[in-house]
Amino acid sequence: MSSILQVKQLHKQFDQLKAVNGVSFEVDEGMCLGLLGPNGAGKTTTVEMLEAIKTPDKGSIQYRGAPLNEEFRNNAGIMFQSTALQDFITVRESLELFQQLYPKVSDLEQLIQDCALGDFLYQETAKLSGGQRQRVLLAIALVNDPDIIFLDEPTTGLDPQARHNFWQLIHKIKQKNKTIVLTTHYMDEAYELCDKIIIMDHGEIISQGSPRDLLSEHFNDVVIKLQKSDDLESKLMSLEKQRCSMSITRHESWVEMQTSDVNQAVKQLLAAEISLSSMQIRERTLDDLFLELTGKELRT
Repeated sequence: MSSILQVKQLHKQFDQLKAVNGVSFEVDEGMCLGLLGPNGAGKTTTVEMLEAIKTPDKGSIQYRGAPLNEEFRNNAGIMFQSTALQDFITVRESLELFQQLYPKVSDLEQLIQDCALGDFLYQETAKLSGGQRQRVLLAIALVNDPDIIFLDEPTTGLDPQARHNFWQLIHKIKQKNKTIVLTTHYMDEAYELCDKIIIMDHGEIISQGSPRDLLSEHFNDVVIKLQKSDDLESKLMSLEKQRCSMSITRHESWVEMQTSDVNQAVKQLLAAEISLSSMQIRERTLDDLFLELTGKELRT
């Protein structure tokens, strides 16, 4: 698989803040790369440099082996987290407007079909629902038939149904061998869409790889979840004094126990006369990995 974007030793500083500190990676053609990280991690600044919106202080970005240039700008599509659409025009007129900005464009009727815009094509943009608006913004990002597409938190604020519908549109784009760079705060979204993820914190890459590989690398256990109660708490305290094989984490309304041996854990719970009627067992997720690598403190 050939590399479409090569990023080497990117640095960006704002006053005393090192927003990006020596970031290097490659984006293979046809893949979906996810950039993840807590607020202030540097991912937005990194993406803005990839999009040629910001200029690196040091380092290089190459598109198909050359610096970002006119070819890149014509072959890149960008869906910003927040975009203002022209008032008092319809969805179709918006698409036609943006088509005028590029030398090469997508087939408009196919684009309308791919992004499922037909039901509100002649509706004014100001009257769109959240899900409809995001599909229009995706279509605008695709209007120049781009080879690489940047999606900045594309499903923020959408309800679960709208998010899943949007994911299906992204899968359609991937099937056309388009390259996608995605930023998101939704770990389930990253797991669903991304072939590779990069986790950033404090301006640096702290982990990268496929979602499955990273989970296998960091975890060899599962999580047992029980509903919290006073009776459960007293029995768990007794278990902890016996140095049970589980690591116990308490939350507001439930308790989670991490264990690499489910059978042994269940035996210990039953021996402690703990009811398993509310028990759930789940595999580790990207949420677990994210918290493991970046911590649980509140970021602003």
